[in-house]
Order: sequence, then C-alpha cells, then structure tokens
Amino acid sequence: MSGFPIVPTGENVTRQVLSDHPELMVVAFRFGARGATGDPHSHPHVQSTYVESGRFRFTLGEEEREVGPGDSFVIPSGLTHGCVCLEPGTLVDCFTPRRDDFL
Repeated sequence: MSGFPIVPTGENVTRQVLSDHPELMVVAFRFGARGATGDPHSHPHVQSTYVESGRFRFTLGEEEREVGPGDSFVIPSGLTHGCVCLEPGTLVDCFTPRRDDFL
C-alpha cells in the first residue's frame, strides 16, 4: 500500500505515486469516466505505460493508437503525447528519472 496521496489532475482523473527513487518512479493514473483526458504534454523523462484496465486512445507525436488491458508501450523523452479515456480504467506509468514535480 502506498503512502502517497491521490491527487486530482483533471476532471475524473487522479494520479498516485506508487513508488519512487531518484532514477525511477511508478505512478497510477485512474480515469473514472469515458471522455476523461490526459492533455497533450511532453517532458524530458522516458516513460513506459502499462494499461492495467480500461481502454484509451493515445496520441504519440503524429501517431494515434487504441490500447486496452495488458498493452504497454514506451514514450521517448520529449515526445508530445496525451490520451482520451474510452472505457474507465487505470494506467501505470514508469518514469526515468523520477518526476520530481509529482512529489
């Protein structure tokens, strides 16, 4: 069980750090409703995303892809990305190095 708080990041979206170390951070993003979004953004961290549950449409640079439970992918440093929730669920993201802005 994580001692980190659950933080709202948008309408029907929360973020919770699950574990962290200066070189790696694991974060759960929970999307509670169809249409909830992870707004387009970029960061210097390399990110991996694992779809624990739900369905999502991701934009990765110029590419769009739909993902569901068990899917995973890596987002390179600096690539603009975002998502739209198609079915409520949870994404588990890992960042290297740690996202200090999430602490």
